[in-house]
Amino acid sequence: MTEPEKYAGVRYLVDDVKAAVDFYTTHLGFTLNLDASPAFADVVRGPLRLLLSGPASSGARATPADAAVPGGNRIHLIVDDLDTEIARLRGAGLAFRGDLVTGPGGRQILLADPAGNLVELFQPA
Repeated sequence: MTEPEKYAGVRYLVDDVKAAVDFYTTHLGFTLNLDASPAFADVVRGPLRLLLSGPASSGARATPADAAVPGGNRIHLIVDDLDTEIARLRGAGLAFRGDLVTGPGGRQILLADPAGNLVELFQPA
């Protein structure tokens, strides 16, 4: 189990906890920390603890209905080579939400988890 003070926690509401765990651990380098499926699981990558809350979890039940939709916010994962990551994830059959965007700070593209929550892959300039 993680030491809470070592991590920044983000909660994502998901419809299928197992599918979300598989997505984050298989494709994005997270490690499973706690599995209380089908209600809840959490996965860790570096200092990020991602809390995956299914419909039966206390986190989902405490969320007002008008705020219980995925996709409004996103986690931001820094990658060394965005083109390689895009090719790898497309090769795994994943689809991106939009095109690659370049700005003064770097390049980014969005991916959605199985519930529709956004993940930003970002390569600094």
